[in-house]
Parts: sequence; C-alpha cells; structure tokens
Amino acid sequence: MNGKISHSLQFPDYRGSVALKYVKRGFQTAFNIVPAIGAIVVAGFGAAELLNLWNQGELHKLWNVALQTELTFDLITVIGCTSLVAVAILAYFMLQSRPVFLLDFQVYKAPDSWAAPATSFLVGSRDCKKFTEESLVFQEKIMARSGLGSNTYLPPAVHAMPPCPSMKYAREEFEHVMFSCVDDLLKKTGIHPKQIGILVVNCSLFNPTPSLSAMVINHFKMRSNIISYNLSGMGCSCSPIAIDLARQMLQLYPSSYALVLSTENITQNWYFGNERSMLMPNCLFRVGGAAMLLTNKKREYFRSKYQLLHTVRTHLGARDDAYNCIFQCEDEAGTVGVRLSKELMAVAGEALKVNVTTLGPLVLPISEQLIFICNLVLRKVFRKKLKPYIPDFNTAFHHICIHTGGRAVIDEIEKQLKLGDHVAEPSRATLYRYGNVSSSSIWYCLAYMESIRGVRCGDKVWQLGFGSGFKCNSAVWKSLRRIKDVHPAWDGFDVDEMRDYLNSLPNHHNAGKKTQ
Repeated sequence: MNGKISHSLQFPDYRGSVALKYVKRGFQTAFNIVPAIGAIVVAGFGAAELLNLWNQGELHKLWNVALQTELTFDLITVIGCTSLVAVAILAYFMLQSRPVFLLDFQVYKAPDSWAAPATSFLVGSRDCKKFTEESLVFQEKIMARSGLGSNTYLPPAVHAMPPCPSMKYAREEFEHVMFSCVDDLLKKTGIHPKQIGILVVNCSLFNPTPSLSAMVINHFKMRSNIISYNLSGMGCSCSPIAIDLARQMLQLYPSSYALVLSTENITQNWYFGNERSMLMPNCLFRVGGAAMLLTNKKREYFRSKYQLLHTVRTHLGARDDAYNCIFQCEDEAGTVGVRLSKELMAVAGEALKVNVTTLGPLVLPISEQLIFICNLVLRKVFRKKLKPYIPDFNTAFHHICIHTGGRAVIDEIEKQLKLGDHVAEPSRATLYRYGNVSSSSIWYCLAYMESIRGVRCGDKVWQLGFGSGFKCNSAVWKSLRRIKDVHPAWDGFDVDEMRDYLNSLPNHHNAGKKTQ
C-alpha cells in the first residue's frame, strides 16, 4: 500500500501490495512479549543448573563447605543461579500484563412503540414537510436497497409530528437506552454499581453538560472515586477504543471492574435538509446501545465469557481525504448534518488494509505468516513476478463481527478478505434487524452469534469497527467457555425470513445464502 489515499471511489483490491512499515508494526507489537518470554527462559536455565547440581549431590556438599566458611567456585555458582532465578521470576511478574476478562454484555432492544418500518419512515419523512420531492424519492431508493428490515427503531422525538429534536428528548433517549442496558447487565452479573471502579462512555454526536458518564454515575449512585471517561466525536469505531481504554486502566488498577457503554443518539442528529450526502445517515442509522462489564480479577475467570487478547487501532486522520470523508457541518441552508463523501469506501478500504496488516502477525498461524514472508522475500529481494499473498483470516478467527456501516461495506469486506457468507451473516442480520447502530453494532453481532449459533470454548472473535477520523479499530477475544445464551434482542428472530429478504434485494452479493 502506498502512502496516499486512493482517489478511486471503489473499495481497494486487497490483491495489491502492502506497505512493509505496517507489516513491521505488526511484528513489533507481537515482539512486545519477548522480555517476559526471555525472563521465563532465563529462569529455566537457572533452575536447570540448580537441578543438575542437586542430582549430583553437590548442593549437600556445598552446604557443608559453607558451614566451614570455605567458599568454592561451585558455591558461588549456586548463589548466582538462585539469584538469577529469583530476579527472572520477579521480572516475569513485573512485565506480565494483567489479563482482562469480559464478564458479560448486554445489547438494547427498543419497545415496539419505537418501531420504524420502511413504510412509516417514508410516510413520516413526507408528513414532516421538511424534504423536497427529490429528497423523498432519493430516500425511498436508498431504503429499498439498504438491507434494513421492517423492525428497526427510531426514538419518539423522530416519530412525533412535527419532530422535536430537543435536548430534553435526547437525554431521555440516552437514559432509556443505556440505563436499561446497565440495569440488565448488573442483574445478570450480580455486580453492585459501587463495585465498579472504571467507567467509559462513548457517544459520538450527543455531548451534554453534565456529561453522559456523569448521568450514569448520578443515576446508579456510583462511588466518588470512580475513574470515568466520556468519549465523543469518535464515530462508529469507538467501541474498540473504549475497550482499549478500559484495558489500559485495568492494567493500572488491580482487582477492578470496568463498565463500558457504547451508543449513538438519534434524537438531536436527525437531518432535516435536502443535501443527498447528508440524507444517507437518516436512512441507515437507528437506535441501539450496548453495555459491557470487564474485570482483571482472576477469580472471575471461571464465570467470564471472554478474555481480551489484542486491540489494534488505525487512524488515518493525517490525510485530508480520510479526515473529511465523514464530516459534521451545515449544508447550504444552514441545516446541520453528517456528510458522507464519495471517497468513503476507498478510505475505509485503505484503513482496513492498514489495520489487518498490523493485526496479522498477532493472530495468524505460523504457517500463514511463513507463506506471507516467503512471498514477500521472493517479490522484494529476488524480484519474482508473483501475486502478493493475502493471508487467510479464516484460519485465525472462528467468528468475525463487522461493523454494520452499510450493506456495500459488509459485502466488500467479505469479498476482499474471502470470509464467506456464513462469517458475514451476523453483520447482515444486525443491519437487517437493527440498522446501523453505530459503535454498538459489533456487540449486536456477537449477541447474534451467541443466540443463534453458539460460541465454543476457545473460539476467537474479531470485532472490527470503522468510524470518522478516519479510523479502523479491532478487538480480538478468546472464548473461555461454551456460550449459548439467547439475548432478548435476538429472541424469536427468524433467520430464514432474513435470508429470503436479503436474497430478494437487487445486485446482492450472495448475502443471505443458506449456510450449512
């Protein structure tokens, strides 16, 4: 990959070359565990030497010599080896990071009164008398091929006639979504709010004062010394960022619980203008939210669902095309909205390419890495005319949660990474059932896997999010037990109906094909 953003409007082809600096970055991250491994090796050599002296009876002899205060070279060797083992063990525990466990999570399901089927959505858009006839036709075309089903949700303020996007109703939306999520999560885990030591809330476009994190602390009466963060303006990829921040805090604060909340607010961010690039979010974004409870307490290992293995963050904000491709601004009439540029797909592809190149050395089997390196050496050193080898990520992960940014994004990621319909189905199902629920979408995908398929012990899960900035972020989890929990958000979901609907869409990329 070269250093510039491609000006092609299409998703980039992954069969092209990749920049060596991103491969190097991935291996550097993987080598961060080398000091801890080195400490283990040193301790092993020291222990082996002591064991050898023990087997030869030298330790007993040296003890007698020591009592006679006659030091010998062998005694000095024993003291040195013992000290070496002690220092190596101490270094290992100091260098070792604390494991981070996902105790459980909860995704939000809105009440039936919030339902927004395509027909009522279009009727509402017409009745509010804010859009021109051309804009209404455009929205109808987008809805017809968006991949959204008939059961997505919008908040009451958008349903109202006329719509009332006020601060009051925006607060009520957040409270309804996130407070119910947290309530259900705490009930499932049996954790009291005052036990939570770290709180991270992310919502991109709604940032009142007091902050959303303060709203949560006030409602649940959390303790006064809680470490709280409120992440704003970071787009749909912020959930892995919030998880990474919680992970870093759990490295600093032992024996702690961290609550992470991911959502987006629809009420105050509905666009009532007529610029097409700003109407797209109206057609795709819907109500959703997720609450996750993490901990570094080792005694929680046996009831936790997952262990966090890796987080990889990619930010292309230094490049103008990437920075401007998702941009909140006013249109020509002064109406505020979020503009999606035509370069969005190309930028998203470049960001994904950098992210997976960095992630590869951390997760791919040795066999895949060796083939990749051999291919790279043959092309770069020996100038062989070979196609770049794209590693098979199906060998690294059992489940992949792709952010539901849109039907075209899911299709292209499936195509370029050769994932297959079965792997991408949870993301398509989330888009169909709930729409683009922003940063929480990857948690709806995981809830789908747990509810519909089940997750086996030892399975690895890759969560992949995209967002403004432009950012692409990954989180990798390992399942600690067999999980077959039916989440309320997916209870009674008709998979066959969803597949039939997706197959009926025009120019569909084989989505919804029944899997074995």
